[in-house]
Amino acid sequence: MSRKEAVTRWSWAVDAVIALALTAGVVVGDLNRSYMEVQREPAGSATPAPVGIPGPPLPPPVPPSLPPSDAPHGVPHGVPAVEHTLPPVEPWELAAAVLTAMPLLLRRRHPLATYWTVMGATLLLHQGDVAADATTVTFASGLIAAYSAAVHSPRRKTVAASLLAGVVLYAAFPLAPEVDRGLVPLLVLLPIGLATHGIHTWRQRAQALQEEQQAALRLAVDQERSRIARELHDVVTHNVSMMTIQAGAARKVLDAAPDQAREAMLAVEAAGRSAMSELRHVMGLLTMAADGPDPATDVGLAPQPGLDQLAELVDRVRATGVPVHLTVRGTRAELPAGVDLAAYRVAQEALTNTGKHAAGASVSITVEYAPGELRMEVADTGGVPQPSAGSGSGSGLVGLRERLAVYGGTLHAGRRPAGGYRVRAVIPVEEP
Repeated sequence: MSRKEAVTRWSWAVDAVIALALTAGVVVGDLNRSYMEVQREPAGSATPAPVGIPGPPLPPPVPPSLPPSDAPHGVPHGVPAVEHTLPPVEPWELAAAVLTAMPLLLRRRHPLATYWTVMGATLLLHQGDVAADATTVTFASGLIAAYSAAVHSPRRKTVAASLLAGVVLYAAFPLAPEVDRGLVPLLVLLPIGLATHGIHTWRQRAQALQEEQQAALRLAVDQERSRIARELHDVVTHNVSMMTIQAGAARKVLDAAPDQAREAMLAVEAAGRSAMSELRHVMGLLTMAADGPDPATDVGLAPQPGLDQLAELVDRVRATGVPVHLTVRGTRAELPAGVDLAAYRVAQEALTNTGKHAAGASVSITVEYAPGELRMEVADTGGVPQPSAGSGSGSGLVGLRERLAVYGGTLHAGRRPAGGYRVRAVIPVEEP
C-alpha cells in the first residue's frame, strides 16, 4: 500500500469517526428534552450599603424547592433553578439532526455541498424546539464544515461567498449556543488550530504539486534527450557509412586514377571530422541524460532531414490549407549535420504547434545565414485552437531547447504583441 493510499484511508477513517461522533452527540443531546435554567437575583433587589459604611452581611441565597438529594446534576446546591421540559422530538427533527453531522463524512470530496447541507439542516432543526446540548454540537459541525470548504474546495470565490452567507445566518437566527466563560478560550483556540492546520495542508499540497510538475518535466527532458541522441547517432552512423564507401572507392581507383582517389580520401576526411564532432555531442548529451534505454538501439542508416528539405516541409504544410511564406537570407552555408537537423526540427515543431493551436493562421518562416551563426524565426498570426489540441504540455519546446543547447544555441518562444506566436532560434556555426 502506497503512502498516498494510506493517507487517504486514514483521512476517511478520521472523517467517519468525526461524523459518527457528532451525529450521536446531536441526536442524544436533542433527545434530552429537559434542562435547568439557573435563576439569577434581579438587579436592584438588594439595597447596597452606603459607600464607606460597612453594611450588614447579605442573607444567603434562597435554596430551591427541591431537597439536596434531588438537586439536578450541574446545578450547585443552594442555587435557585427552574426545570424546563421541551415537547417530544418529532421524526423530522431527528432527520434534520442527523443531517447536521453525517454529511461530514464527505467533507473532503464534496466540501461545498457538505457545508451547505450542514447549514441547511442546522437551520431546519432550529425551526423547532432544540435542546441546548444539540445546539452546541451543531455549532461544532458547522465550524468543521466551514473549515473543510475553505481548505478543500478549489472554488475560492464561491467559498468566500458561502462563508459570508453562513455568518449572516448565524447572526440572523439563534444557531449559536450560549457561551460560558470557560468555553471562550476553546472557541478562540479551535479556529486558530483549524486555520493553522489548513495552512499546513495547503503548503503540503502545493509542495506535492510542484514536485510532480518537476518530475514530469525531468521525464520529458530525459525522453527528449534520448530521442535527440538517437537522431544524432543516425547522423554519425550515416557519416561512418559514407566514409566506408568512399574509402573503398579510393582503394579501387588508387592506382588507375590517383586524382579520384585523392578526392575520395578528402571526402573520407570531411566525413570523419563531421562524425567526430557529432559523436562528441552525442556523448555530452548522454552524460547529461538520466538512466534509461540505450539510445543507440533500433536505428537505421538513413540520414536525418535538414534545411535542404525545409521547402518540402513547407509545401506539405501548404497542402493542408495553411498559408506559409518562406524567406531565406544570406549566403547558404554548409552546416554540420547536427546543426542542420536542429534547425529543421525548430521549423517542424513550430509548424506543428501552429496547426494544433492556431487553426486558420498564416505562418512566416525566416532563415538567415549570418556570420558565425544561424538565425531562424517562425511566426504565426494567431487562430483558433483545435478541440483535440488541449492546453499543451510544453515538452516540444523543452526538447527544442535541449537540442539547441547541445550546440550552444538558444530558443525564445512567446506570444507576439500584435497577436499570434513567435519562435526564435539562434545556433552558433563555426566558420570554415
